Amino acid sequence: MTAVGDFRMLNLSKFSDSDFSEVLPAKPTFAKAAVLYTGGKKLSICGGGARSRVLGPVKAMEASTGDVLTKDCGGFSGKSKVQITTVGESSNIVWHKSSVEKSDREELLNQKGCVIWITGLSGSGKSTLACALSHALYARGKLSYILDGDNCRHGLNSNLSFKAEDRAENIRRIGEVAKLFADSGVICIASLISPYRKDRDACRALLPEGDFIEVYMDVPLQLCETRDPKGLYKLARAGKIKGFTGVDDPYEPPLNSEIVLCQRENMCNSPNALAEIVISYLERKGFAGEWQKEGSGFKAVRWNPTMMKAEISQGQVQRDRARTSLHTGLQCIT
Repeated sequence: MTAVGDFRMLNLSKFSDSDFSEVLPAKPTFAKAAVLYTGGKKLSICGGGARSRVLGPVKAMEASTGDVLTKDCGGFSGKSKVQITTVGESSNIVWHKSSVEKSDREELLNQKGCVIWITGLSGSGKSTLACALSHALYARGKLSYILDGDNCRHGLNSNLSFKAEDRAENIRRIGEVAKLFADSGVICIASLISPYRKDRDACRALLPEGDFIEVYMDVPLQLCETRDPKGLYKLARAGKIKGFTGVDDPYEPPLNSEIVLCQRENMCNSPNALAEIVISYLERKGFAGEWQKEGSGFKAVRWNPTMMKAEISQGQVQRDRARTSLHTGLQCIT
């Protein structure tokens, strides 16, 4: 053991697993009492002069401290082996598996993580639906997060242009972030044009079967151009924007979306009504219902269907899909 400044460093290579019993206390000690409430209740810890804090339920507390130390120390003694891999341009990397798994986080949140991918032309109502959906989930006590295409270009993707290769990278990054949100147990709502099928399918492939829910805003170009909330169609028609989707760059509509929302000029449904359609799908598929433990996973035990008629069919890759047709007018969704 050597001293460096105010820190002392252990040469772990000199220790075996059994030696740690002499270095580390058998049980954690606190200057004040520590009281744990598990089983979905509160967890309160006081240590030293620190103020008490109330945390959410922590399932890991069911395991003993000794078990955790033994598992951790196995790596220090060199007994555990890791697999070094290469992914893309990244070499000599190792995937570190967490002891807290997705199912643990889902149990904590009382929901199932997934990605709702809203795609469609500019002006089709993607962002409006995303906001209405997030609000409706919040009202039900479900945690969601919106990855809006424009919002992500304010930070994460601010170094990307609208060239074909940059648009593909924009979608790839958002897909990877959405995957992380879903793995954390959050219902992630991605809202962006994502005009090309191959890019959307690549994002779908990142997630387990059924966890990627594609919502296609099926709105005619003429209706989107009439709305033109950002004035982008006008600029594109004037030649001031090149490569604009729907004008001089194609949009490839999905072939087998889980949900299709058709909007036409002669009828109108509110964003909240559209959100309820998506939520009814989530509840039926077990993403946003009431939850109970079942073996190593969870299942929805209550579903409150809305006034929606869904036609269930088998997709090309044997997925259950609900195709929903809904007619809305231009003044309701922007």
